[in-house]
Amino acid sequence: MIDYKQYITLNSDRRFGKPIIIRTRITVFDVLNWLANGMTINEIIEDFPELNETQIKACLFYAADNKLNIIFKLNREINS
Repeated sequence: MIDYKQYITLNSDRRFGKPIIIRTRITVFDVLNWLANGMTINEIIEDFPELNETQIKACLFYAADNKLNIIFKLNREINS
């Protein structure tokens, strides 16, 4: 299990207070949206080389911990 608090932060001065990946302007919602639309972790990293697999998975753990509904495809993605 990933401790997402090491990778995700909330800052009211950045991206309107949405949860973002530390040292980026990329929101958790951005990452979840890309995964939900069929992008793989590797494709996201190719498009956004400032991200790594652990940060992307931290977004999924953040969503799960905050009781968001995660579709089956995302669950398969994290376990692949």
